[in-house]
Amino acid sequence: LPDAAEPNYKKAIDLKATAANPRLALAAFYQARGRYSDAEQQVQQVIAENPKDAEPRIALSKLYIAQGKQADAEQYMKQVKRELPDDPSAYVLLGDYYFLIGDLDRAVAEYSSIYNDHPKDLKVKKNYIQLLILKGRVDEANKLNEQILGSQAQDDDALVYRGELQMHQGKLNEAVQTLQSVVSRNPGMAVAHYQLGNALSQLADLDHAGTEWQQAIQLRPDMIDAYRALADLELQKNDMPGLERMAGDIIRLQPAAPDGYAMRAFSLMGRKQIPAAELDARKAIQIAPQSGVGYLEMGHLNAMQQRFSEAENWYKQALNHDPNSGDALRGLLNIYVAQKQLDKAITAANAQIALSPNNSTFYDLLGTLLVNKKDYKGAETALKKAVELDKHNSDAITALGRVQSTEGAADAALATFNDGLKNNPKQADFYILMGGVYESKHDLEQAKSAYQNALQIKRDDPVASNNLAYLLLQTSGNPDLALDLAQTARRGLPQLSNVADTLGWAFYQKGIYGSAIASFQDAIKLSAKNKEPDSALYHYHLGLAYAKSEQPALAKQHLERVLKIDPKYPDADDVRKELSQLKS
Repeated sequence: LPDAAEPNYKKAIDLKATAANPRLALAAFYQARGRYSDAEQQVQQVIAENPKDAEPRIALSKLYIAQGKQADAEQYMKQVKRELPDDPSAYVLLGDYYFLIGDLDRAVAEYSSIYNDHPKDLKVKKNYIQLLILKGRVDEANKLNEQILGSQAQDDDALVYRGELQMHQGKLNEAVQTLQSVVSRNPGMAVAHYQLGNALSQLADLDHAGTEWQQAIQLRPDMIDAYRALADLELQKNDMPGLERMAGDIIRLQPAAPDGYAMRAFSLMGRKQIPAAELDARKAIQIAPQSGVGYLEMGHLNAMQQRFSEAENWYKQALNHDPNSGDALRGLLNIYVAQKQLDKAITAANAQIALSPNNSTFYDLLGTLLVNKKDYKGAETALKKAVELDKHNSDAITALGRVQSTEGAADAALATFNDGLKNNPKQADFYILMGGVYESKHDLEQAKSAYQNALQIKRDDPVASNNLAYLLLQTSGNPDLALDLAQTARRGLPQLSNVADTLGWAFYQKGIYGSAIASFQDAIKLSAKNKEPDSALYHYHLGLAYAKSEQPALAKQHLERVLKIDPKYPDADDVRKELSQLKS
């Protein structure tokens, strides 16, 4: 039985064991069993015997915290700092406590005081830098960090901080270079791998980011932030089983935090496991009623079941607990839109912006609503504000460029995407959108260049592959390259009719008419399946392929269909000419 250990601890005290203080071991034994008074008696005895030793004082602080006596713990830690002013473990105790409970403002203030008292303590200086970074006080952190690197250029901790600071400054490529130099020299440094993953993620290099985060948790299996990053990655990939695994790891590491339960609830919802999802969402609320995450998942759960009134209530509770929650506002707006209450959604978005005026996501959501209302000027204003607040908000940049293009402001759209690329150089989607704008301007060479740039970032991107293939076919480009690109696009987007048509056109240009016919037939079938209007282009292409394969009756049938669908089809004269040749 566990209690049989108590006599052994007491015997060790009688024998005056010196390897580890047996009274502290006995105190820990009492604390684990809720015998706090007995535990405190033992710790106080050690303090009386060793008044200059910080270890028992730290143990007493933890004992107060275990009993929920936060105020007593805080006052005692201040006393420890006064009484042991030259012991590093004593004078950082209070600052570390503030950090652990998430009170960054007091942690920064305390560490500022500690640093002023002990400017030569390198560990204190590094901890202070980290806190300044967390508070966004980039210039102050950078000044202190460069002081360290000025005298110790290869200090890996300081180099990791430099990488973090470069990310805050938008210098993502420099951050990657800085952090890669650290992991090359010190491959066992988990935090360097983690921060390198963050930098790569911001450059949209998600595969390599995931590899770095995995490396971080292999080196430090308790690195909770790396698990959170991997969970977000699984969410972006819509991998619900993967998200559930990561959520389970987070719960294992932090069973008293709500996030893991909320993530697991979301993953279960994604697979329609409603009762289990609700249990986790309610567990998140039970554990942390002050946090918004559990209420958010309950909102998702009810919205999914089209219980809109209940969902509205849960989303509003989530926003009450976290006024900056983009997910909660998005959920609330979505249920209004689902009920065709667009004006109510716009009012709700504006109300939340009034509460949190510096939230880029909120302006992004408002802009999307105004696009739905066809208020393009209002949408442009909102989306510009979203981008101004967060130059890495790729969704807002995309939406802004599309609105400008819709309004006929092609040059403004191109400027938006070019500006976006300065801060997000690995966003292949911006190049793809630029390609579309150039096509609308009939600048096909620039369009091709844009799609090629996209493919340099994402080699097998199906949209860029399809669009570049079609342009090559339209401009007498390399037919072999066009066919390779079209096949890549078809593998990536097998359900899109226009992609099947591009592949068919590539086969046609290569003289492979049987494969061309099969692809054009697929395009027409997919068009019907996707409830798209019957396409004159697809029938035109299929008619030409039948003509080349000496099937005149079928060729005639589809060419006539072209003119029936659209008598003013741009290539109507060519269609009539082809029909005339078939009749002769």
